Amino acid sequence: MGLSDYDAGVLTAEVDNANYFEAVAKGRDGKQAANWVINELFGRLNKEGLSVATSPVSADQLGAIVDLITKGDISGKIAKDLFEIVWTEGGNPAEIVEARGMKQVTDLGAIEKAVDEIIAANPDQVEKAKQNPKLAGWFVGQVLKATGGKANPAAVNELVAKKLEQ
Repeated sequence: MGLSDYDAGVLTAEVDNANYFEAVAKGRDGKQAANWVINELFGRLNKEGLSVATSPVSADQLGAIVDLITKGDISGKIAKDLFEIVWTEGGNPAEIVEARGMKQVTDLGAIEKAVDEIIAANPDQVEKAKQNPKLAGWFVGQVLKATGGKANPAAVNELVAKKLEQ
């Protein structure tokens, strides 16, 4: 019994998908690679009615985005913006990050300056946050907004918590 054209098409698509995933995951964190392939890439391909074979984002490009996240060069939010650029314009993800100034800010001095400015400008929020530590998230959000989403979120959280304890 031979395969129908439909069955052959499904089988080919599954093999293409598996090969794409393996190329992205090779030498990288498998869970993170899977999240990007399944959620971002497959989600977008389905929305656009495309297949992995016709994807505008190659496995190498998606792998490079995962690498940039792993190295801490970009945050998850920046990665989504970068994915969009690569999808629509193509290009080397690392070069795009450099050329467009998309690198995550990990310089604690620069982050601390932003945290200090937000805290100084919002004394009422500071008092509320000292009574309810859950409100520290508001400051984190403001700092991320002030830095265009480029500040390392973990560093911002840590600095905000320290400053609000004082």
